[in-house]
Amino acid sequence: MPTPYTAPYTVLNEGNTSRFLLICDHASNAIPEDYAQLGLQEHELERHVAWDMGAAEVTRHLADILGCPAILSGFSRLLIDPNRGLDDPTLIMKLSDGSIIPGNLDVDRHNNISAWQERVDKFYMPYHFAIASTLENLINDGQVPIILSVHSFTPNFRGVKRPWSAAVLWDKDERLAKHLFSSLSKSEKLIGNNQPYSGRLKNDCLFRHGTEKGLPHALIELRQDCLLRDVDCEYWVHFLADALKTAEKDAACAERKFFGTYTENIFKNCNENQ
Repeated sequence: MPTPYTAPYTVLNEGNTSRFLLICDHASNAIPEDYAQLGLQEHELERHVAWDMGAAEVTRHLADILGCPAILSGFSRLLIDPNRGLDDPTLIMKLSDGSIIPGNLDVDRHNNISAWQERVDKFYMPYHFAIASTLENLINDGQVPIILSVHSFTPNFRGVKRPWSAAVLWDKDERLAKHLFSSLSKSEKLIGNNQPYSGRLKNDCLFRHGTEKGLPHALIELRQDCLLRDVDCEYWVHFLADALKTAEKDAACAERKFFGTYTENIFKNCNENQ
């Protein structure tokens, strides 16, 4: 069943002064009652198109082990996707992996801007403000935060089986990514490098809060059939905690580094260097 909606985000370990900040953009499949499930049947909201199954559990376990703050979204990505820029046409999806989203068909910034703006104001912006304010507090305390975004992905997409058990997504900043690759390699599982998705999506959540602030950051993707039980989630947490603790000792992660203006040349070079 879909999770009941309570708030646009949840904060764990609020006020903790750890350098780590965990974020989980697709933690929930909740949709407030007045949106009438966006016209979808309940089983559609249990699919991967509505949320990242298992990602919230991994985030909670990791936050407990590290004693660090974590911010989890409290709404379905079908309502509005917090891991997209406001200019992204997939911000409010009309079609997702074969499912038409009836409640989204007339909602965009060109045809129905009031409905579009309502979702931005009620869900998207509060979540991003919570992340930004947490980072600002850490920076004001003299810290250089390390951000890990936790996601999960479906094992089969459009009839294609995905072989990776986990993946590291990153853009121009490899500081955290290299520690994640090093730790996850100990799992003896196949680890994707910007596969099955790319970490080079301009104006996504980490671009906004990591790249533009010069903070070390990366995104971890875990295959959903590897997260079916609590013990499965705990298995991955071990490697993620190891990577973050190692990154904390890395002198480069103690600095804010700005990688210049986002350009097509940088995008091209990063792809060639995978």
